[in-house]
Amino acid sequence: MLKKVDKNIWVAEQNLKYWGLEVGTRMTIIRLDNDELVVISPIKVDNEAVNQINEIGQVRIIIAPNLYHHLFISDFKTAFPDAQIFAAPGLDSKRQDIDFDKIINQGRIGTKDEIEYFLFEGFKILDLKGTSPLNEIVFFHRESHTLILTDTAFHFDETFPFITKLITRLIGGYKKLEPSILEKLAIGERQKVKNSIQTVLNWNFERVIVAHGSILENQGKEKLKKGYNWALFS
Repeated sequence: MLKKVDKNIWVAEQNLKYWGLEVGTRMTIIRLDNDELVVISPIKVDNEAVNQINEIGQVRIIIAPNLYHHLFISDFKTAFPDAQIFAAPGLDSKRQDIDFDKIINQGRIGTKDEIEYFLFEGFKILDLKGTSPLNEIVFFHRESHTLILTDTAFHFDETFPFITKLITRLIGGYKKLEPSILEKLAIGERQKVKNSIQTVLNWNFERVIVAHGSILENQGKEKLKKGYNWALFS
């Protein structure tokens, strides 16, 4: 189940449909210098996956990175009871059934500051309620020059089903690292989005891991900048 991406980064994936469209989802696991593990956007895990994770380190922090990626937090905590749960702002109100240890906004994780993160402000999505804030925390792993995004950009390609390829060609996110037109329409505070993406682009990353779509191994910064031109030059 686990796939090694770099020296201290692994991912695991599972099928996921959103509005009937197969988009998949991905969690990222980062091993710190002290062999503790940070899990971003956990997915459903079975005994085999739990054993694989325990083989690479001790899960210390479980992170729900935005207001939508929280479905498997409780189950993951049950599998790793000694871990702390960190969450994006506002999720403590949405999921009052979960005992969060920390609400994060901006900071670093690890004795050597291996992970840097901050709140991507101004981003909204279209859902059944209309437009809703995403409140996504984005992450940068310094050692591997890797950016980790959840719903602030997608990157679908030919490995996805035909209907997914067709729809994302129309609304955005097919072979491009960008939000879809739905998110662009939902966003009203473009200056905040512009400030956030400029902060992201200040990080020295090459690889981009997304929750929905395929991982970009090269030219990640260049492609993300191009995918956010609509905000950067508005």
